[in-house]
Amino acid sequence: MSTPVPEATVARLPIYLRSLRELAEMGVKTVSSNRLAELSGVNAAKVRKDLSYLGSYGVRGVGYEVRYLIFQTSRELGLTGDRGIVIAGAGHLGQALANYPGFAQKGCRICAMVDVDPEKVGSELGGVPVVGPDRVPEVMDQNPGAIVVVATPAAVAQEVVDRFVAAGAHSILNFAPVVLSVPEGVAVRQVDMALELQVLSFYAEQGERSASARRVQSVGS
Repeated sequence: MSTPVPEATVARLPIYLRSLRELAEMGVKTVSSNRLAELSGVNAAKVRKDLSYLGSYGVRGVGYEVRYLIFQTSRELGLTGDRGIVIAGAGHLGQALANYPGFAQKGCRICAMVDVDPEKVGSELGGVPVVGPDRVPEVMDQNPGAIVVVATPAAVAQEVVDRFVAAGAHSILNFAPVVLSVPEGVAVRQVDMALELQVLSFYAEQGERSASARRVQSVGS
């Protein structure tokens, strides 16, 4: 039985993959754990430990083969096939996500958008078909393992997720500013831009206060 990959390691794998792809584009063939750590913003010991879960240990004095490590990491993340994505909500955010080219570059394919607006249902937005909520079971049956991206208002997000979970969804990326309740076995990742902006505002405020204090000290000296 393989060793389960810790959640913290899973969260770092996409960062390693991004760095590895950048190295591959530059024609780099091998990379040391120290260099990969520098590019990824972690320490080398953590990189070596994380990659050991993939069965990759590198070669002393040589490092890791970049192309093969890209394959190993992509395989562990489930990106070697054609991962489906269903976007719940065809508003401004949903449409922006549908037009984002990065999904295709990461081995993901947007299958459909789901919305209640009768003017949008039956149309295509960004080349993606828009269907009504009644089509959710059909969409999930046709795209098993699809990731559901929730781009709806907070007030309806839970109802939307319940519908998708009932139809077999197991992976959800939530952009709605609300905590979702899901059964065991359903993975949810939260993207709360407003929250992150508030955290960044805190650090900006601290920096401004420090700068102001230094100016006062400078005038008084």
